Amino acid sequence: MAQQERARRTRAAIVEAAAHEFSKRGYTAASVNTILEGSRATKGAMYFHFSSKEDLARAVLQTASEKYREVMSTPRPAGVDALEWLHSRIVELARSFDESVVVRAEFRLIIEPEFYATIREGAGAIWGQTASDLAAEAHREGLLRPDIDPRQFTRVLVTSLAGQRYMSDLTADETDLAALFEESLEVLLMAMASPEWLDGWRSRGWRDVLAPVGADA
Repeated sequence: MAQQERARRTRAAIVEAAAHEFSKRGYTAASVNTILEGSRATKGAMYFHFSSKEDLARAVLQTASEKYREVMSTPRPAGVDALEWLHSRIVELARSFDESVVVRAEFRLIIEPEFYATIREGAGAIWGQTASDLAAEAHREGLLRPDIDPRQFTRVLVTSLAGQRYMSDLTADETDLAALFEESLEVLLMAMASPEWLDGWRSRGWRDVLAPVGADA
């Protein structure tokens, strides 16, 4: 058991070091030697767990998918509508970018030709499906205008969030990423949400839907 735990920790350390390297340099320019230095693992240990740099990158992508799945599968509290919950998942997604180097690395890796397909099947697909399901629910419940196609809502939202993420890197914008993501959602809702939902939202703002009952807003 002790040997298995050491192997697990070694593998996790290698994935973490790889995520740091991929997030800074991308896949092609990433250095295996730098990853080894960061993980403090031997080359033999690395190749015991991973057959190649590509195999290591796919392990980073898989770890990011697990993080996305964790964020998106959080149980929704009673009384929270689909748009409020969508907002909370977007905020948590932004926090994941800030807190998890694996998530940042995944975002960098998926723009590399070797990993284009993961956009359809990896972490982005998990987030996209959650957004799509919540948009469809919001439309059924009358939270979006009846003439709105929830698929269009989802496409525009996902594209806008990706753009905010890229631009925050390119411009070194110091604005909190959660605020930028929230901005994208709010602009879209002002155009597509039902007047009744918008009236309620404008009067109360966004609630902390995960706060304990009775906690201050």
